[in-house]
Amino acid sequence: MAKCNKSLVVILLLLHILCLQSQVNGFSRQPSRQLIFTPHKRSDSDPQQVHISLVGNDHMRVSWITDDKHSESVVEYGTKKGEYSTKATGEHTSYHYFLYESGKIHHVVIGPLQPNTIYYYRCGGSGSEFSFKTPPLKLPIEFVVVGDLGQTEWTTSTLKHVDSKDYDVFLLPGDLSYADTHQPLWDSFGRLVEPYASRIPWMVTEGNHEIETFPIIQPNGFKAYNARWPMPYKESGSTSNLYYSFDVASTHVIMLGSYTDFDAHSQQYTWLQSDLAKIDRKRTPWVIALLHAPWYNTNEAHQGEGEDMRQAMEELLYEARVDLVFAGHVHAYERFTRIYDNKADSCGPLYVTIGDGGNREGLALRFKKPPSPLSLYREPSFGHGRLRIVNETHAYWSWHRNNDTDTFVADGVWIESLSNSKACWNAQGQHVAHEEL
Repeated sequence: MAKCNKSLVVILLLLHILCLQSQVNGFSRQPSRQLIFTPHKRSDSDPQQVHISLVGNDHMRVSWITDDKHSESVVEYGTKKGEYSTKATGEHTSYHYFLYESGKIHHVVIGPLQPNTIYYYRCGGSGSEFSFKTPPLKLPIEFVVVGDLGQTEWTTSTLKHVDSKDYDVFLLPGDLSYADTHQPLWDSFGRLVEPYASRIPWMVTEGNHEIETFPIIQPNGFKAYNARWPMPYKESGSTSNLYYSFDVASTHVIMLGSYTDFDAHSQQYTWLQSDLAKIDRKRTPWVIALLHAPWYNTNEAHQGEGEDMRQAMEELLYEARVDLVFAGHVHAYERFTRIYDNKADSCGPLYVTIGDGGNREGLALRFKKPPSPLSLYREPSFGHGRLRIVNETHAYWSWHRNNDTDTFVADGVWIESLSNSKACWNAQGQHVAHEEL
């Protein structure tokens, strides 16, 4: 009990320091709700923090943690409750961070799996049965997009609203646990999201709160993130868990890394060039990208922090006719028109900032005035987004504000895929400019 109380004191002091930092930075934040620390209530051998992620076209990675170092990295699974016709063995890892030692972190890839099918599974040969539904092979498909999630009362509100309606894949453009070097918060986060992340694949990329470096002592970042949340980077030809891509139901999804090298001489830039060149718009007519620090932003918070990456990579996405770009980092919601190089361009991506999942730092309340003609909707409220891709040509994007008890659809727009625009492909290399940011 004393150890638990000490951890809570450290967390509260950290939150106070971060609150003061936001005041010094000069932008206004609405106070978040109370931090939630989800305790460990299972035995040492029982799996906890279970979550799943897509691997290739027909496989799933199952990840979990046990305190028992002798637990096996195996998953039994099948299409009937309590009946496991197939068994797969995977790998395990662990890490130290100062005085903290993680549990045994298991990762097992299972498959091949049938699309749009419910599977029941058990981790490590013991504990509870879990289940998930694989995404559809063809359209329609629905993505939930949530950034800067954290683990507060607002987080639980967001996740409950998300869970109130069916969807196929969860996309998170950075800032997961807000552990910020306090490693027990990674465990708490894993337990908090398990009821959701064990049923629907979560595909994530890193944010600044995943870096967790200390000069000399912990010089290499993303130790906890990479150990706990491996993504299918190898399958997409990437050499880093910090950026990758995957295909699902006629959609190519690109997860970029805002906090690793991205200039024209970097491995990420070279990988992105290669990844975009391989896209077949007849097979995947929709292309969306996610990153953490937004390239376009009219909120007073985090101004210009994504500018270097935009200058390095924006032309690659534009020439590939990427349909949408989602970002987090700014704790508010904002939807832009299609843009290229700070001007409205009907052949550029539609940009959305959705860093309003429930983080412990609160909301970024102040937007620049007068509003930019490129910014079509902006609001500092907690919520989540849904992208329902209906067919090869049309999708519907909606943003759902968190009210105390109900979710409220505050913004929505129909989107036409650029793969269907002959004008954009015929005019490749030419820019259709209108208004400046």
